[in-house]
Amino acid sequence: MRVVIASDAEGMSLKDVIKDTLVEDGHEVVDLTPEPAPDYIDSAVAVAHDLLEHEDSLGFAFDAYGVGSYMAATRVKGMVAANISDERSAYMTREHNNARMICMGPKVVGDEVAKKIAREFLAADYAGGRHQIRVDMLNKMA
Repeated sequence: MRVVIASDAEGMSLKDVIKDTLVEDGHEVVDLTPEPAPDYIDSAVAVAHDLLEHEDSLGFAFDAYGVGSYMAATRVKGMVAANISDERSAYMTREHNNARMICMGPKVVGDEVAKKIAREFLAADYAGGRHQIRVDMLNKMA
């Protein structure tokens, strides 16, 4: 799977851990920030726009806590993103909400939990069906 990642300076350490993990797992990783983005807004919006251009891709944005990237990403029309700190929520937000992007940060989650979050998110498929009503409602709001 094609996975897009980006980070500001505060999230770089976790981004690099997840990048290495995803490459080891056989994913095509597109790193939009080999050097840290000037601000989490820049990195999160870059991931969101890339995902909208590539429908079959998923992505991750990193900053200190993940919440800044989440707020920026959800301002992009059509982007469903989630700020996640546990693997079950990562799976469920993909399966039920059709989230295309996870935001997280090293001041909230450690490396091992972050790896589990990334893997669970990428393992899930959007279920559609009854969940589509809420996804459509979210998309109308943005």
